[in-house]
Amino acid sequence: MERILVVGVTGAGKSTLAQALSSRLDLPHHEMDALYFNGPDWAVNDALTEDVSRLTAEPRWIIDSIGYPEVRDLLWNRADTVIWLEYPKRVIMPRVLRRSFRRTVTREVLFGGNRETWKDWLSREHPVWWAWSQHGTRHREIERRVNDPRFAPLHTLRFSHPHDTAAWLTSL
Repeated sequence: MERILVVGVTGAGKSTLAQALSSRLDLPHHEMDALYFNGPDWAVNDALTEDVSRLTAEPRWIIDSIGYPEVRDLLWNRADTVIWLEYPKRVIMPRVLRRSFRRTVTREVLFGGNRETWKDWLSREHPVWWAWSQHGTRHREIERRVNDPRFAPLHTLRFSHPHDTAAWLTSL
């Protein structure tokens, strides 16, 4: 495990697990959303493909995402391990609700200097709405990829409950 993707739906805990693994395994952690959103008003990084290509050319890394479409295959081709947080909506939704509420109330600065606002909660792009509406779609995409012969060499760890993930992490 030296080139790791932590995948799952919004709110699964990908970044939290990636940070913990980064500390335990002494791997550089790259947060995909921080690479993707790089300016005010959720501006998108025009150099995303080049940035991700450069980072994943390194021998050791961990990235907390299935990958945005423009870099998805690149990530999956360069990874050696996929850790799938395959949690149900009943686990995801309370997490993403708490996180977004906290971020909105505290005005936490996010990627590219952006913040979640109360107005954002009305948008289909808001993490809460996104997690709810994309849960099945994201699950099917990850399932398709882990079963794709192109990615057969990847070591895949699949966790269906946070307790299983925590037990595995403790065992490292």
